[in-house]
This record gives sequence, C-alpha cells and structure tokens, in this order.
Amino acid sequence: MNNSRPKAKLSRALGIPLTRKCVKYFERRPFPPGVHGRGRRKSSDYQVRLLEKQRLRHQYNISEVQMRAAYDAAHKAEGKTGETMVTLLERRLDATVFRAGFTRTIYQARQLVVHGHFTVDGKKVDRPGYKLKPGQVIEVKETSRAKPPFQIAATGTHIDGPTAPYLSTVLEELRTTVVRAPQRSEVPVLCDEQLVVEYYAR
Repeated sequence: MNNSRPKAKLSRALGIPLTRKCVKYFERRPFPPGVHGRGRRKSSDYQVRLLEKQRLRHQYNISEVQMRAAYDAAHKAEGKTGETMVTLLERRLDATVFRAGFTRTIYQARQLVVHGHFTVDGKKVDRPGYKLKPGQVIEVKETSRAKPPFQIAATGTHIDGPTAPYLSTVLEELRTTVVRAPQRSEVPVLCDEQLVVEYYAR
C-alpha cells in the first residue's frame, strides 16, 4: 500500500512529517493544505480519533484492512491494547528493515521487501507484513548487496540518531537480528495510541 499522494501534502494533512525529507516542508507550512488550511476549525471527538488513527496508519504505510487487523490482534492479546498494537506493527518486516537503517523511508522498505531483496533466517521473504520473532535474522540477499541502495545503506547514511535497542544490527554486513520484542517507549512513532483504540472501539 503506497499512497500516491505527495508525502509533503499528506504530512501537512496529518500534522506530522512522514519522512526526513518532508520535515523542512512541514516546518515551513505546518498547516493542512488547501484554502482553508490556516483556519481554526473545531474538531469533533470522532475527527480527533480518526486523525490519530490515520497518523499511525501512514507512519507504517499500511492499508485500513491491515490497520484493523493489527487492532483486532492487539485487542485479543494480553496487556494494553494500544501499546500491543504499536509493537505488533513494529514487528513487521518492512518496519524492521527501515529501523535497521537498510532504507531511507518506510516506503522504500516496503518496495525493496516486495522485490525480494531480503531473507529471514536464510529464506527469501517478500511480504512486508511478515511478523518477525525474537532470534530471527534479517539480511540483504547476497545477490542484492552490490546494488546502489544497499551500498549507500551500508555506510550508515540512513541512520538518524540511536539505533533500535531491540535490534542488533551490523550495517556493513547488511544484517540485523531481532533481539527481543520492542517496547512502546522505544518505538519512534508519533501517536496517541489510546485514541486509536477508542476509534476502533466506538
């Protein structure tokens, strides 16, 4: 699910920058696009929850069906539904590839996974939503390592700040291992997940 709407416009509509490249555009025009973007409109409770759900969905670049499935799975699991939902999304293969620094955006991560450039425990996996478990090893395929996107990634270009503590990544070897399940406080998504839970529970 790759939204064709320009990322800068989508970022302004959602109120958060979706990529590093969008940050400067968002800071320059931090209001929704359109002629009424600067207006102060009072939002209903439903609109507030809907916006928060959309923010979370687009930060993982997933469809509404996938978002709903993540909520349903979290609702059935133990613990806080919202936190569990975020950690389930973070365990997706494309999200892990992105957090490991193998790609510059979640959008590129999805594309490269679909094109079959990654292996999990030595076997090719081309499903972005593949759920990873602790101990699994994700690597760029040997035949893909010479390609420009991965040569760039191996230099650490895509790393912006501390790496995910729940991953053990060796960038120069284009390999990462899932050490453990992520905790919500370690997941760098901008979202009040409780509002998302309230949206689906309405």
